Formats: sequence, C-alpha cells, structure tokens
Amino acid sequence: MSRVFVTGDLHSQIDMHKLSMEAFPEQRELTKNDYVIICGDFGCVWDGGKTDKYMQKWLSDKSFTTLFLDGNHEAFPLLNSYPVEEWNGGKVHFITPSIIHLMRGQVFTINGVKCFTMGGATSHDKQFRKEGVSWWPEEMPTDAEYDEAFESLGHAGWKVNFVFTHCAPDSIQSQLADWYEHDKLTNFLEIVRQDLVYDYWFFGHYHTNKMITGKDIVLYEQIVEAGEWI
Repeated sequence: MSRVFVTGDLHSQIDMHKLSMEAFPEQRELTKNDYVIICGDFGCVWDGGKTDKYMQKWLSDKSFTTLFLDGNHEAFPLLNSYPVEEWNGGKVHFITPSIIHLMRGQVFTINGVKCFTMGGATSHDKQFRKEGVSWWPEEMPTDAEYDEAFESLGHAGWKVNFVFTHCAPDSIQSQLADWYEHDKLTNFLEIVRQDLVYDYWFFGHYHTNKMITGKDIVLYEQIVEAGEWI
C-alpha cells in the first residue's frame, strides 16, 4: 500500500529544501508508488528553461512520485499545453512519468481513499507582476471548472476522505486573518465545505503551518503523512 504525504507551496527552487533528503528523511524508504502532494504554487512548469528542467529532473530522481495542484503562481498556458490524461479516476497532466498535475474539480481514488482537488487562487501581488510573464488570469477557475467540480462531487456522493486545495474556504480563511479578502473561489470552497462530508482538508497559499479546526490544516514548510489522519 502506498503512502501519501502533503505539504504546502514549492515555488520551484525557493522552497525545494523541504523535500531534501535531510529535511524529509522518509523519502529514503519510499518508492514511486508513494506520493508527495504539493498544495499549489508548484512553479516548476514556468518557461521551459534551465530551472524548469533542473527542478523536474531533481524531483523525478526522488524516490517518490510528486503530485501537485496548481496555485496562483503558475504559468498556465505552458501547464495547460500538456495533454489531458486520466489517472486514478480524475484528469491530470503528466509533466514527467513521476510528476503529475492534479487538475481542478477532480475526485481521485488512491488506495481506496477518495481525494477532491481544486487548484487556483487570487494573486494579491499581481499589481507587481506582468500579465503573460509572471501572472495569468487563468489563476482563477472558469465556470466550467466549477461545474465539473460539482459534477465530480456528485458522482462521489458528496463524501471524500481528503480535500486538497491551494486557498481556503471563506470561513477558514477568516480564521487565519480577518484581512484576507474573499473571492469567487473562496466562496465556492465555502459552499463545498458546508455540503461535503470529508475527513481532512489540506491547503497551502498562506505561508504558514497551522491546524485551523480539527480537520482543516494549512501547510507551508511542514510535511505530514495524510494516511495518519484517517
């Protein structure tokens, strides 16, 4: 049976240290049938240049398989240029055989455990970024992606074990800090949270590590094993 670990944003080389052998000793025992999930802002599919190639090789050489959600700091035209394929019941992009983008609004089954994924978030620093170079409007889901998410959850009977997102639902975000602005995606996630039966919800984006409620957890540097939570 595979093991599943979860952490927050990677930001390409900026936070790669948390997946190093020294910081993450468990990887010595893992195989490609084990998974590390990055909760958005992956950043290793950016411009197809040397840094992308280095990071993709660095991750591919790890003992585990990397799964990631998209965050708000992604180069979406390049990411979405990869063919859409099916993996464990949901839609994905294979960046390499062991680096897999879990697309928005999907329900995956891993070892019999159901996982709902919804990437995306609003960039609060986009006034300092350039559209088409360091920021893309595709950071926010489309209406079709919201519809697909509702459809996927309907097929799952509105019951999953884990939720993996980049940002948080309105009520959870407000508990992090009252100055965070709500938007269409955080509103959507709040609707999902009110209706969905789930064991644990993991998300990144806010650059901190904290258990907000008994089952809503924000991650950044910390790596946790998801299997220990059920």
